[in-house]
Amino acid sequence: MSESSPVVRAEALSKTYPNGHRALTRVDLEVDPGEVVVVMGPSGSGKSTLIRTFNGLESVDEGRLEVLGIALDADRDIRAIRRIRRRVGMVFQQFNLFPHLTILRNITLAPMQVQRCSRAEAEQRAMALLEQVGIAEQAHKYPSQLSGGQQQRVAIARALALRPELMLFDEPTSALDPERVKEVLETIRALAADGMTMVVVTHEVGFAREVADRVVFMDAGQVVEIAPPGTFFSTPQEERSRLFLSRIL
Repeated sequence: MSESSPVVRAEALSKTYPNGHRALTRVDLEVDPGEVVVVMGPSGSGKSTLIRTFNGLESVDEGRLEVLGIALDADRDIRAIRRIRRRVGMVFQQFNLFPHLTILRNITLAPMQVQRCSRAEAEQRAMALLEQVGIAEQAHKYPSQLSGGQQQRVAIARALALRPELMLFDEPTSALDPERVKEVLETIRALAADGMTMVVVTHEVGFAREVADRVVFMDAGQVVEIAPPGTFFSTPQEERSRLFLSRIL
């Protein structure tokens, strides 16, 4: 993959679940290196399904998908999925930390098992990441001893421990109390400032205005509009976008 190639190239992606729900309909999207793309839309619009296809958590029925130059198609090549997951980090709505492991162990587990790092190297990397997200003093505690915002920052550090080339965030603040949202968004802002390529599903308008290079608005499994945040939030081109914004602004 060359430095100028898109990190994600999706062409006419479609997906229907076994219950008949059509989650994606001919979705086109490219994400360039160093770009922050924010995906917005009402519940059930296909946002989470879309980004979950980018690391193989969801399959597609039709279309063409390349992530970091690796093809992901309907055949579900397990080797391709494993290669992508070594290079793509993901943070979910729920923190998904191992409750029986310390914060430090939660972060060192993947580097030691996937990348065969030594414990010393993995712990050094983990402590640097905990320092980066502002909670190094929590390293020897357990997830239940941390606030929701702190747990989500641990989840971000854990995703970063494999040194990913692409980060996916699926509504990372939706499970948090309002006072904890800011600390998580500040962590993601810092990653954007460092040039991390990111796709972020969120309803946080202020974050999207400040950090996104482009906003993708989805509805009913389709991409309705793609625009820079200044354009999208001030002069959206599509009526469905205008209706959505009138309800959340």
